[in-house]
Amino acid sequence: MSSSANSGVQAGAAGKQTILIVDDTPQNLTILGELLQPLYRVRAANSGERALRAASLQPRPDLILLDVMMPEMDGYAVMERLRADPSTHNIPVIFVTAMHGTESEEHGLEVGAVDYITKPINPAIVLARVRTHLELSHARERLAVENQWLESEVARRMRENLLIQDLSVRALACLSEARDNETGLHIVRTQTYVEMLARHLESNERFRDGLAGERLGMIVKAAPLHDVGKVGVPDSILLKPGRLTAEEFEIMKGHATIGADAIDKAMVQAAASAGADVADQVEGAFTFLRVAREIAIGHHEKWDGSGYPAGLAGDAIPVSARLMALADVFDALTTRRVYIPPFELEETTRIILEGRGSHFDPDVVDAFLACRDRFAEISKRLADPLEGEAA
Repeated sequence: MSSSANSGVQAGAAGKQTILIVDDTPQNLTILGELLQPLYRVRAANSGERALRAASLQPRPDLILLDVMMPEMDGYAVMERLRADPSTHNIPVIFVTAMHGTESEEHGLEVGAVDYITKPINPAIVLARVRTHLELSHARERLAVENQWLESEVARRMRENLLIQDLSVRALACLSEARDNETGLHIVRTQTYVEMLARHLESNERFRDGLAGERLGMIVKAAPLHDVGKVGVPDSILLKPGRLTAEEFEIMKGHATIGADAIDKAMVQAAASAGADVADQVEGAFTFLRVAREIAIGHHEKWDGSGYPAGLAGDAIPVSARLMALADVFDALTTRRVYIPPFELEETTRIILEGRGSHFDPDVVDAFLACRDRFAEISKRLADPLEGEAA
């Protein structure tokens, strides 16, 4: 636990603790006050209404000794009001009463009292019960502070791990882009397009399962790895300034399988090196890699089955790959190429509409049309710099 949080708890414990005594009998107030005064800061109230006002004063009471039998507002009613107020809800209350019998004790405990002391009081019992419940209350407060610190620390480390994961994914993606004529902005643009489509479609019944829970976030995070397999394509093809021949294009198409195979190999090696005690965690971590594999191997599949490498069709193509397919084509059409100038938005839209039901899932095209203005804004804002310009 942090030193500041720890010192705060210790400082509170070091000061005199405050006890509120509530009793309508002056003699009882005097007896309890004289008994507790040497050890604690004592506050007294002789009615329910005054007790509620006294409980709201600073410093808040650390414990309340509450008489049950009082006129106008009895101890049970006071207890209900204390529990209903967030500022006094957690103050421990010990009922003090002349009533005997298990029914009254059970009722007191049911409404929230931590203990019961019967009259006439026994000084040793009162001191012991008060000390015990103050210690328990202090322990609960300390535990709450420690839990709060632990929760914040876990959240901090999770954010750190997610950042490391994001940086690792982006570094791998940038490695593949470094060997291509693409720029790193292609990664950012396509990832943003995928997220727009996913957010628009997450309530669509056909896409609900594919985007449920953490899957949507994983798809967005894995999107930069769609072309990771390009690291296995020869430079003579990958960096060719003109159009590829049919033979060269067949080799280029292999990047989808190369990327998927690399991710498979990573999972196999990770599973082999993991001990049995972390098998569950490894399996959970693989969920993200499986999403990345779906995108890497499936983003060139087409809705009508004419794509590659597996010729999947329709809903057999994973949702993640269907989203990536449109995002990748939109970016390719609207970005400058060595041998092709960028298409205007209207022409790009026409081409994508022509592919509705053949190249692309119809619902994904409809989502694109709904988000088209934002696609155009991202394309313009994150445009690749001209040669000689800084990115």
